[in-house]
Amino acid sequence: MTPLSLYLCSLLKKNKLLICYNYLHTHGTPLHLVDRAARKTRLARLLDMNFRAVFRGRVTGKVLAQQSGAKNYREATMCTSSASGQDMTNWLWSIYNETKKQTEALIPVISKNSVNPNTIFANNEMSLHDIEIYGFDYDYTLAFYSRHLHTLIFNIARDILIQEHRYPEGLREYEYIPNFVVRGLHYDVQKALLMKIDAFHYIQLGTVYRGLHPVPDKEVIAMYDGCHVPLENMSDFYGKSSHGHTMKQFMDIFSLPEMNLLCCVNDYFMKHNIDYEPVHLYKDVKAAIGDVHVKGIMYRAVEADMENYISYGEQTHAVLKKLYEDGKKMFLITNSPFDFVDRGMNYIVGKDWRDLFDIVIVQADKPGFFNDRRKPFRRVTDKGVLHWDRIHKLEKGKIYKQGNLYEFLRLTGWRGSKVLYFGDHIYSDLADLTLKHGWRTGAIIPELRKEIKIMNTEQYVHLMTWLQGLTGLIEHMQVDPASQSVVQEWIKEREAMRSQTKDIFNSQFGSLFRTYHNPTYFSRRLSRFADIYMASLSCLLNYDFQHTFFPRRTPLQHESPFWPEQTSAGALKIAQEIVRIIVRTE
Repeated sequence: MTPLSLYLCSLLKKNKLLICYNYLHTHGTPLHLVDRAARKTRLARLLDMNFRAVFRGRVTGKVLAQQSGAKNYREATMCTSSASGQDMTNWLWSIYNETKKQTEALIPVISKNSVNPNTIFANNEMSLHDIEIYGFDYDYTLAFYSRHLHTLIFNIARDILIQEHRYPEGLREYEYIPNFVVRGLHYDVQKALLMKIDAFHYIQLGTVYRGLHPVPDKEVIAMYDGCHVPLENMSDFYGKSSHGHTMKQFMDIFSLPEMNLLCCVNDYFMKHNIDYEPVHLYKDVKAAIGDVHVKGIMYRAVEADMENYISYGEQTHAVLKKLYEDGKKMFLITNSPFDFVDRGMNYIVGKDWRDLFDIVIVQADKPGFFNDRRKPFRRVTDKGVLHWDRIHKLEKGKIYKQGNLYEFLRLTGWRGSKVLYFGDHIYSDLADLTLKHGWRTGAIIPELRKEIKIMNTEQYVHLMTWLQGLTGLIEHMQVDPASQSVVQEWIKEREAMRSQTKDIFNSQFGSLFRTYHNPTYFSRRLSRFADIYMASLSCLLNYDFQHTFFPRRTPLQHESPFWPEQTSAGALKIAQEIVRIIVRTE
């Protein structure tokens, strides 16, 4: 649910406080509300005029209008009150209390418009009618893993650090912490700090951690000369810390154990006052995590206990079957080895899983696969035996290793917007495809389900509704010097509420998608590189192949917010509910 915004515009002029507007945003749609003192017949007429002629949007509140005996519409939508002889503090708190009361009255109405976690969300307009070919990554796209896998990766990498890199035995005391980190965080390699950064390169204070402990805001500001991270210090295009970049961004779900291990090792060294070089620590942890994958340790463990590590099997099978029966072509491009993929797909789909795919490519080495023209395809047998013959066409039923996208396009002719590729890594799976090759892209974001369920709770709706209402009061009451003491109290309340909303999602780092009000750096990249995004492939089961996904049109800051296309049945239902509430309170 998009946060609800409430704005109260006030002007002080010749001791007269003119409350000009008080309107609310629901799902990004602001609207004027109606004079509570007006007669019911006039109220109904004004509401009808506003809904039909102006707003056509989601109605969520009513104007704070106190003037009686209004003679015309302009007077009815403006509250004029003499400030002379009144105590400004008492008056401000009365406005605060009235705004809060009206906001709370709307919460049941807003709560009815919950978001379905199985929805597919659009950043860019796209019709499934135009899609002829569907491509997939494997890990966290076709195959979903339980949290047991993260624990496994953490434990193996920790032991590699101890046994092969001669790190202290005391590290064995550390265990994987499931809810400590979130995806999309940045790690300052030189300062050994893990943090969340927003779409404008600003650090979210309160989310900077050294080891397992938060760094005080003052210390963060001193280290970075503020909160902004310059572009040249940010991670490179693929989120890596290379070519002078000091930040590493952790974008895939497999990175959660790596972040955990970095924090735990940092914590151990600080606890024991061990002098260490942060750059060496980062590289050693990265190498240990890499060994878990490259040496096949993780693959063998998963293959030995599929039930413990793999989930969502039936839903993936249903999606692939639906596409196959509709005559869609399908291909798989994954970095994982064939034996691991084969065993997993046998478990998820069945032994005939290869019959569903027209092309299967393993150990593709993405994102290099999308850029490096030098690597040719190589055929590999079911037993892992490599062939040396030149590949002149990619055939169904055969397995190919490495290769590159340019050769793939030449051999298949699968170009442009008729191809839709799904993956979980915004950079390695999707960025090059949308920027360089014009494929349509779908991001798989498993965290969506949890976050949407939180956003649908009464606690979250209550917090966000009042947070936006209070922000509106602060914004418009700050103009008067006499109000500053009260406004400062409101600001403190607002800061406390912002921390509460962060903690609802994750007590250390908050939501994957927002840093308080701004989108996260992760959200920014998601909106740029993914045409659509969803919690899992199973969401496709809710749509037919003629469906067109439309992005929600939210007004730019300089645009009028009253877009006709925002009209919906839900908006009309809310409008009717608001009329009922207002009439009942008169």
